[in-house]
Amino acid sequence: MQKGKQSVLFDKPIFIETVSSVVGKKESEGPLGELFDVVVEDEMSGKENWEKAESALLEQAVDKLLVKTRYKKEDFRYMFAGDLLGQLIATSFGVRRYEIPVFGLYGACSTFGEALALGAITVSSGAANQVIAAASSHFASAEKQFRFPLEYGNQRPPASTWTVTGCGAAALTNETQPVAITGITTGKIIDYGVKDSMNMGACMAPAAADLILANFEDLGVDEKYYDCIITGDLGIVGRKILIDLLHEKGHDISGRYTDCGIEIFDAASQNTQAGGSGCGCSAVTFCAYIMKNITGGKWKRVLFVPTGALLSTVSYNEGESVPGIAHGVIVENLSSQSN
Repeated sequence: MQKGKQSVLFDKPIFIETVSSVVGKKESEGPLGELFDVVVEDEMSGKENWEKAESALLEQAVDKLLVKTRYKKEDFRYMFAGDLLGQLIATSFGVRRYEIPVFGLYGACSTFGEALALGAITVSSGAANQVIAAASSHFASAEKQFRFPLEYGNQRPPASTWTVTGCGAAALTNETQPVAITGITTGKIIDYGVKDSMNMGACMAPAAADLILANFEDLGVDEKYYDCIITGDLGIVGRKILIDLLHEKGHDISGRYTDCGIEIFDAASQNTQAGGSGCGCSAVTFCAYIMKNITGGKWKRVLFVPTGALLSTVSYNEGESVPGIAHGVIVENLSSQSN
C-alpha cells in the first residue's frame, strides 16, 4: 500500500531467497574479504579491455546466484540490472547469454537499491514470481570514463572515493523465506549545487538525508525503528555531512548508522581516501555483509539507502553541478521477529 508521498509498504513481503557477490583482489583484502562468494584475482578477468572485464563480473555473479538458488534460470521472469558505463554496456553485454528479459537501470551508485525496489514492486504486483536484481562497477572502467587514464597516475584528493570492482546479485521471490523486503522509499533528485566531482560524499549526502527524512515521515517512525541505517557510498566525508543534516532536523542516527563505502575498505591501509563507491559497492556489501547480519539475527530491521551522484562527463564539462539521489529499501528478518 502507498504510504505518504514516497513510500510503499508491501501487503505481502517480497522475499530474498539468496544472494551472490563477486569482487576484485583489493576488495578481498579489506575488512569484509572473507564474506564474498568469489574473488577475481585478475582484474582483467582474461579480457582485452576493462569494460569486458566488468561484464565478466556480472556474469560470474549471476552464475554464482544460479548455483546457489533453488530456482532454475527459466523461473526468473525478469532481471533488473545496471552499471556506471555509458548506455549500460557492462550490463547489456554481461546478461545477453542468459535469455532473461532485462530492465537496464541507471541510478549511478544507487542502482542496486533501485533494482531491489523495482524488482520488489514487480513481484508484489503479480507480474513475476521470481526476479534477479544486480549491479556492477569496476575501478578501472569507471576511472577511464569519469576521471583519468590509469597510466596518468593522478593524485587522489582526501575526499575522493575508490570505485569498487565487484558485482552483487539477489534473487527475489514471492515464496516465503526468512529475510524479506517489506517496504521501499523512492528518492528525489536533490541538488545542493556541489560541483566537485571528486567529492561524491558531499554531492550525495543531501539526497540521503532527504530520503531518510521522507521514510520517517511517510511511515510515522524515527531512527529507533531500525536496528541499522546503511547508506551506499557516502564515505567518511559524506557520513559526517549526513549525520549533521539529520541532526539539524532533530534526528540522531550516529549510534545506528554505517556506510557501505566505509565498511568495505580499510582506508588507512588500503589508500582509499574517503572510502568505497560505485554501483558494486553497495551491491556486494549488501549481499555479503548486510545479508549476513540480517540472516544471523544481529539486525532485525534495516533501512538500506544506496546513494548515487548523477553526473556524466558531458554534464561535468559543461559546468553543471552534481545532483544526488538515494533509494531506500526496508529489509527485515521476519523469522527472528516472530520468535
